[in-house]
Amino acid sequence: MHLKKLSLLNYKNFETANFDFDEKINCLVGHNGVGKTNVLDSIYHLAYGKSYFNPIASQNINHEADFFVIDGEFEKLERSEKIVVSVKKGQKKVIKRNAKAYEKFSEHIGLIPVVIISPADRDLIIEGSETRRKFIDSIISQNDKEYLELLMKYNKTLSQRNSLLKYFAANHTFDSSTLDIYNLQMSEMGEIIHQKRIDFLNTFTPIFKERYQSISNAKEEVSIKYKSQLSDEKLNVLFEKNLRKDMALQYTGVGTHKDDLSFKIKGHPVKKFGSQGQQKSFLIALKLAQYDFMKAQSKVNPILLLDDVFDKLDENRVAQIVDLVTKDDLGQLFISDTHSDRTENVVKANANQYKMIQL
Repeated sequence: MHLKKLSLLNYKNFETANFDFDEKINCLVGHNGVGKTNVLDSIYHLAYGKSYFNPIASQNINHEADFFVIDGEFEKLERSEKIVVSVKKGQKKVIKRNAKAYEKFSEHIGLIPVVIISPADRDLIIEGSETRRKFIDSIISQNDKEYLELLMKYNKTLSQRNSLLKYFAANHTFDSSTLDIYNLQMSEMGEIIHQKRIDFLNTFTPIFKERYQSISNAKEEVSIKYKSQLSDEKLNVLFEKNLRKDMALQYTGVGTHKDDLSFKIKGHPVKKFGSQGQQKSFLIALKLAQYDFMKAQSKVNPILLLDDVFDKLDENRVAQIVDLVTKDDLGQLFISDTHSDRTENVVKANANQYKMIQL
């Protein structure tokens, strides 16, 4: 699968721009601020229906306009897929596949598999549990529509339960029958979500460990551990035990929405004890493992976006990744960098087919 053409209208810093891409390697080069990352983000936008860097749709509109349009032409399994994402201020986002608008955005997820490696990935290590949950949820949802639907229903029910708890507090009342309905629904959905996350990590973690070894040339032991309250007790039991606290806080304090991942190197948290180099290697291994997993699930080579990768890694490490990409036939690759010569030298040494795009 590859992206053949891309058209941008009023997207971020671009008023209008058109690109034709090589089906293997594309290098976007130019000074800081010219929009290299924005081009990569627009490709991500076509795949996921939202920006990787700013999920608030209206904030991706060029300052001089009141709408944006991203138009991409992909080739997947020898058939053309034209995807258009458009947003107008004050209106709902529209995503079209081959000129037909989706009724539900969730139907689009998984059609265009894309993986991005960016300096912003550091949030996976330094930010809270929500960032890490979104990471695994996004991967699982690509090829498991049941999981995605379940997750959306769970989050909607969670919001309703929280609203009910606020209502109880505001009106000094309590209705166990309504609360029990939400508890039952969330318990049933939560148990399935919990098990699907366990199954995913059982497959994903060995792939991640293998990738870490190959890109770091390291002998350190790395691990990903799934932390969930449901590992110890059923969710309906947790709801009963936590009722007083939930009533006091007016918020649901137990459930799969509190799950987290523990990232460790040599048995210690990567956040506190990993060097900069180890953290970078850990993150890139996570993303390449995501690539491997999505490729195995979809039977299609995802598109790989490397945003400012030289900013994170030395040239040898980047050359290693480009070599991995070309050697493993990973499909289409996009690289953004400020130094044209540096990028071309690395790519030329590891691949025969590539295109330099000066912005």
